[in-house]
Amino acid sequence: MVYRSYRPGATRSVTAPVREGHHVNRRRFCQAAAAAGLSAFPFASALASSFHALAQIISDIPGLTLSGQETVLEKAAVQELADSLHGQVLTPADPSYDAARALWNGMHDRRPALIARCVDAEDVANAVTFARERELLLAVRGGGHSFPGKSVCDGGLVIDLSAIKDVAINVETRRARAGGGALLYGLDYASLAHGLATTTGVVSHTGVGGLTLGGGFGRLNRKFGLTIDNLVAAELVTADGRFRRVNAEEHPDLFWAIRGGGGNFGIATAFEYALHPVSPRLLGGSVLWPLDQAREVLEFYADWSTGLSDEMYVAPSMITTPEGTGMLGMDVTYCGDAAAGEKELEPLRRIGTPAEDGVAMVDYIAQQTQFDGIERHGLRYYIKSGMVRSFTPGLIDAMLDSFRPHPGAFLFFHTAGGAVARVGDADTAFPHRRAATLIGVTAAWEEPGHDEQKIAFLREWWPALEPHTGGFYNNLRDEDERRVWENFGPNFPRLVALKKQYDPLNLFRLNANISPA
Repeated sequence: MVYRSYRPGATRSVTAPVREGHHVNRRRFCQAAAAAGLSAFPFASALASSFHALAQIISDIPGLTLSGQETVLEKAAVQELADSLHGQVLTPADPSYDAARALWNGMHDRRPALIARCVDAEDVANAVTFARERELLLAVRGGGHSFPGKSVCDGGLVIDLSAIKDVAINVETRRARAGGGALLYGLDYASLAHGLATTTGVVSHTGVGGLTLGGGFGRLNRKFGLTIDNLVAAELVTADGRFRRVNAEEHPDLFWAIRGGGGNFGIATAFEYALHPVSPRLLGGSVLWPLDQAREVLEFYADWSTGLSDEMYVAPSMITTPEGTGMLGMDVTYCGDAAAGEKELEPLRRIGTPAEDGVAMVDYIAQQTQFDGIERHGLRYYIKSGMVRSFTPGLIDAMLDSFRPHPGAFLFFHTAGGAVARVGDADTAFPHRRAATLIGVTAAWEEPGHDEQKIAFLREWWPALEPHTGGFYNNLRDEDERRVWENFGPNFPRLVALKKQYDPLNLFRLNANISPA
């Protein structure tokens, strides 16, 4: 395959797959041998020396095991790990440590014992082996967008994939290959340059890994399905430290599980996606109505939206303006002929008197980045969400009765249906094919002193909406084992069996966890 690469930054990209089942040699005898090995990686964008700096570990380091017990990571063992990587090992004494452990959600301030900044799949395998041999608590960081902050852990090892971020496009086969640490912007930007795209999320600095493994809602999902419906292959490092390429023919059981089962089964160092013709400019934008017109608009939407074409994505929201005024919004994207889109959207635009109608021809990349500032890194975030089977009158009543204008807080939807619903319930691990939409309430703020107030506000808001939901989206919820079991429904026993097979130690547990027990 001939891929045309997009490389955001001068770090090494994702590696070519090592032969099936190969264990990585954890010891390197000299730096020259390590550098020589780089020629095997076709996507390498720089020599290892440009990223790798041999860490000098000066002391033993306290840590935490999987069971929560205190342990000591001996100086010699940590030095061996550091020497084995093309990338870096950071300890709390390193000047880069605080920046490396910072998360998108500023609510979480966690201090890992070690951070392995991996630059290829071999690094990931070495770090996984180190954690497994010591039963060390392990977190995996791609884009670092975990709402509950599980991209970083206290006292354990963080495997940081952020340097494995190259994206390459094969125009002839309409395939994209993205490193496990790539961001959605990189995938969108590289593919749209060729008039191609796949379903990605709505905040472009989200990592492809977490979005994909959890399912992947986005503005193109009604036309092309969830992100997992466009995943054709992935390269995993499993808990035994082995490389596995998974697809419909190779390890189809794992391929089924990672499409919706989250990060329970391994660390994905590369993804391969199907791409589709999509114009870089399309019909999109938002329509806003005053809150006193919200019932009329929502009641129309509930009926109208059931007959929309796959090309039309319309997601409601309830927001508070900077002036403190409540508004109803509709986020619109039409990925087909613009004239057809204008005609299909016209009935919605005629309802009530919109305060603002910003739907026009836009750059799709601008559409995909419009929320990046609102959900920027370092703010403090809290969320409640669930899946909705249908847009009922009771749900509309609950939305309108419970909404109170509040700075930084809003209600949102991720609309499904269309191609999403035409995949069988058991064809992938994702359990919510029949849901019409996802609903959530969330807030963002800056000051730690506002934490209690903001969280209390959302916790008081959500009970009015929750009775209209059934199950949840893994990427936006952190639940106990019973709730996870209920959420996956009939797919859960199969997921547990695969977890027992591939991760009996439950090394990959900082997620919507499927326990092997």
